[in-house]
Amino acid sequence: MAVARTSRVAAGLAAAVLTAVAAGAYLWWRVERGLPPEVRLRPDDPAVTALGQRVYAAQCAACHGARLEGQPAWRERGPDGMLPAPPHDASGHTWHHPDEVLFRITKHGVAKAANLKDYVSAMPAYEGVLSDEEIVAALSWIKAQWPAAIRARHDELNRPAGR
Repeated sequence: MAVARTSRVAAGLAAAVLTAVAAGAYLWWRVERGLPPEVRLRPDDPAVTALGQRVYAAQCAACHGARLEGQPAWRERGPDGMLPAPPHDASGHTWHHPDEVLFRITKHGVAKAANLKDYVSAMPAYEGVLSDEEIVAALSWIKAQWPAAIRARHDELNRPAGR
Protein backbone atom coordinates (compact mmCIF):
# COMPACT_ATOMS: atom_id res chain seq x y z
CA MET A 1 0.00 0.00 0.00
CA ALA A 2 2.80 2.43 0.90
CA VAL A 3 4.70 1.56 -2.31
CA ALA A 4 1.65 2.30 -4.46
CA ARG A 5 1.12 5.60 -2.65
CA THR A 6 4.79 6.55 -3.08
CA SER A 7 4.56 5.69 -6.79
CA ARG A 8 1.48 7.92 -7.20
CA VAL A 9 3.24 10.78 -5.43
CA ALA A 10 6.34 10.34 -7.61
CA ALA A 11 4.22 10.21 -10.77
CA GLY A 12 2.37 13.35 -9.71
CA LEU A 13 5.64 15.12 -8.98
CA ALA A 14 7.08 14.07 -12.34
CA ALA A 15 3.96 15.34 -14.13
CA ALA A 16 4.22 18.68 -12.30
CA VAL A 17 7.89 19.04 -13.23
CA LEU A 18 7.17 18.24 -16.90
CA THR A 19 4.32 20.74 -16.94
CA ALA A 20 6.57 23.44 -15.45
CA VAL A 21 9.32 22.73 -17.99
CA ALA A 22 6.84 22.84 -20.88
CA ALA A 23 5.33 26.09 -19.62
CA GLY A 24 8.80 27.62 -19.26
CA ALA A 25 9.76 26.54 -22.79
CA TYR A 26 6.54 28.01 -24.15
CA LEU A 27 7.12 31.35 -22.38
CA TRP A 28 10.73 31.44 -23.65
CA TRP A 29 9.46 30.76 -27.21
CA ARG A 30 6.98 33.65 -26.91
CA VAL A 31 9.56 36.09 -25.54
CA GLU A 32 12.01 35.17 -28.33
CA ARG A 33 9.33 36.17 -30.85
CA GLY A 34 8.61 39.50 -29.19
CA LEU A 35 5.26 38.42 -27.76
CA PRO A 36 4.17 39.21 -24.23
CA PRO A 37 3.60 36.19 -21.98
CA GLU A 38 -0.02 35.99 -23.15
CA VAL A 39 -1.93 38.05 -25.66
CA ARG A 40 -5.55 38.01 -24.69
CA LEU A 41 -8.00 40.76 -25.46
CA ARG A 42 -10.20 41.84 -22.55
CA PRO A 43 -13.27 43.58 -24.03
CA ASP A 44 -15.30 43.02 -20.84
CA ASP A 45 -12.80 44.77 -18.54
CA PRO A 46 -13.97 48.40 -18.08
CA ALA A 47 -10.53 49.67 -16.99
CA VAL A 48 -8.83 48.06 -20.00
CA THR A 49 -11.41 49.34 -22.48
CA ALA A 50 -11.33 52.85 -20.99
CA LEU A 51 -7.57 52.96 -21.58
CA GLY A 52 -8.10 51.40 -25.00
CA GLN A 53 -10.59 54.07 -26.00
CA ARG A 54 -8.05 56.78 -25.15
CA VAL A 55 -5.24 54.99 -27.00
CA TYR A 56 -7.44 54.38 -30.03
CA ALA A 57 -8.53 58.02 -30.17
CA ALA A 58 -4.93 59.24 -29.93
CA GLN A 59 -3.19 56.70 -32.17
CA CYS A 60 -5.68 54.92 -34.45
CA ALA A 61 -8.78 57.01 -35.16
CA ALA A 62 -7.05 59.38 -37.60
CA CYS A 63 -6.77 56.51 -40.11
CA HIS A 64 -9.28 53.90 -38.97
CA GLY A 65 -12.03 56.40 -38.10
CA ALA A 66 -13.54 57.56 -34.84
CA ARG A 67 -16.40 55.09 -35.37
CA LEU A 68 -14.07 52.28 -36.60
CA GLU A 69 -15.32 52.90 -40.16
CA GLY A 70 -11.92 52.86 -41.89
CA GLN A 71 -11.05 54.76 -45.04
CA PRO A 72 -13.09 54.72 -48.26
CA ALA A 73 -12.22 52.04 -50.83
CA TRP A 74 -10.12 50.23 -48.23
CA ARG A 75 -9.90 47.08 -50.39
CA GLU A 76 -8.35 48.94 -53.36
CA ARG A 77 -4.70 49.94 -53.55
CA GLY A 78 -4.07 53.63 -54.00
CA PRO A 79 -1.65 55.25 -56.48
CA ASP A 80 1.12 54.65 -53.95
CA GLY A 81 0.42 50.89 -54.05
CA MET A 82 -0.81 50.82 -50.46
CA LEU A 83 -4.19 49.81 -49.14
CA PRO A 84 -6.18 52.42 -47.22
CA ALA A 85 -6.85 51.76 -43.54
CA PRO A 86 -9.54 49.09 -43.14
CA PRO A 87 -12.51 49.43 -40.84
CA HIS A 88 -12.33 47.80 -37.43
CA ASP A 89 -16.11 47.50 -37.12
CA ALA A 90 -18.09 44.41 -38.08
CA SER A 91 -17.81 45.28 -41.80
CA GLY A 92 -14.02 44.91 -41.76
CA HIS A 93 -11.76 41.92 -41.37
CA THR A 94 -10.16 42.69 -38.01
CA TRP A 95 -12.33 40.11 -36.27
CA HIS A 96 -11.13 37.46 -38.74
CA HIS A 97 -7.72 37.39 -37.02
CA PRO A 98 -6.83 35.87 -33.64
CA ASP A 99 -5.72 38.08 -30.76
CA GLU A 100 -2.02 37.30 -31.25
CA VAL A 101 -2.08 38.22 -34.94
CA LEU A 102 -3.81 41.53 -34.20
CA PHE A 103 -1.25 42.22 -31.48
CA ARG A 104 1.72 41.41 -33.75
CA ILE A 105 0.37 43.55 -36.60
CA THR A 106 -0.10 46.48 -34.24
CA LYS A 107 3.22 46.10 -32.48
CA HIS A 108 5.50 45.10 -35.37
CA GLY A 109 3.63 46.21 -38.50
CA VAL A 110 2.04 44.09 -41.20
CA ALA A 111 5.21 43.07 -43.06
CA LYS A 112 7.07 41.81 -39.99
CA ALA A 113 3.96 40.23 -38.44
CA ALA A 114 3.26 38.27 -41.62
CA ASN A 115 6.95 37.71 -42.47
CA LEU A 116 6.58 39.47 -45.83
CA LYS A 117 9.85 41.12 -46.83
CA ASP A 118 8.56 43.32 -49.65
CA TYR A 119 5.11 44.23 -48.32
CA VAL A 120 4.55 47.98 -48.11
CA SER A 121 1.92 49.34 -45.74
CA ALA A 122 0.93 52.69 -44.34
CA MET A 123 0.23 50.94 -41.02
CA PRO A 124 2.99 51.97 -38.62
CA ALA A 125 4.56 49.62 -36.12
CA TYR A 126 3.80 50.76 -32.57
CA GLU A 127 6.73 49.02 -30.89
CA GLY A 128 8.45 51.68 -28.82
CA VAL A 129 5.42 53.98 -29.14
CA LEU A 130 2.81 51.99 -27.20
CA SER A 131 3.35 49.51 -24.41
CA ASP A 132 2.07 45.96 -24.80
CA GLU A 133 -0.68 46.83 -22.31
CA GLU A 134 -1.75 49.84 -24.40
CA ILE A 135 -1.87 47.73 -27.55
CA VAL A 136 -3.99 45.08 -25.84
CA ALA A 137 -6.22 47.83 -24.42
CA ALA A 138 -6.80 49.45 -27.83
CA LEU A 139 -7.59 46.10 -29.43
CA SER A 140 -9.85 45.21 -26.48
CA TRP A 141 -11.77 48.47 -26.94
CA ILE A 142 -12.18 47.72 -30.65
CA LYS A 143 -13.53 44.25 -29.86
CA ALA A 144 -15.88 45.71 -27.23
CA GLN A 145 -17.56 47.69 -30.04
CA TRP A 146 -18.44 44.62 -32.11
CA PRO A 147 -21.93 43.10 -32.06
CA ALA A 148 -22.32 40.06 -29.80
CA ALA A 149 -22.42 37.62 -32.75
CA ILE A 150 -19.12 38.94 -34.15
CA ARG A 151 -17.50 38.83 -30.72
CA ALA A 152 -18.64 35.22 -30.32
CA ARG A 153 -17.15 34.29 -33.72
CA HIS A 154 -13.88 35.98 -32.74
CA ASP A 155 -13.87 34.09 -29.44
CA GLU A 156 -14.27 30.83 -31.39
CA LEU A 157 -11.39 31.82 -33.65
CA ASN A 158 -9.16 32.20 -30.59
CA ARG A 159 -10.12 28.85 -29.04
CA PRO A 160 -7.79 26.66 -31.16
CA ALA A 161 -4.90 28.89 -30.11
CA GLY A 162 -5.40 27.83 -26.50
CA ARG A 163 -7.94 30.47 -25.50
